[in-house]
Amino acid sequence: MMLKKIAFFILVVTFALGVVGVALAAEEEVKEEVVVTEELPANVKAAIAFGAGLGIAIAAFGGALGQGFGIASALNGIARNPAASGKIITPMIIGLAMIESLVIYSLLVSLLLVFKL
Repeated sequence: MMLKKIAFFILVVTFALGVVGVALAAEEEVKEEVVVTEELPANVKAAIAFGAGLGIAIAAFGGALGQGFGIASALNGIARNPAASGKIITPMIIGLAMIESLVIYSLLVSLLLVFKL
């Protein structure tokens, strides 16, 4: 039950950060005769930096949990049937790479947000 609450909280936070990112990425219509070259306000920069840091932290936490559960399950399967270790390790490595790719995507998005400042 507690794990469901934690997963729901992470989902809500991720959704909220996604909405903030979309709102900050919205472009305003620029008139042709007026060129606006204003910088972002300090509080918007702080919000972007905080969101990027929180996003990569949540992604790293979720990736670590996923990898931990995957490795634990694979080792449990190998312990129950050592002869199947060759058939278990390859899909486990592929699954771990897929999980890690999601964390790398989150890092990429966070870096894009930070360098947009």
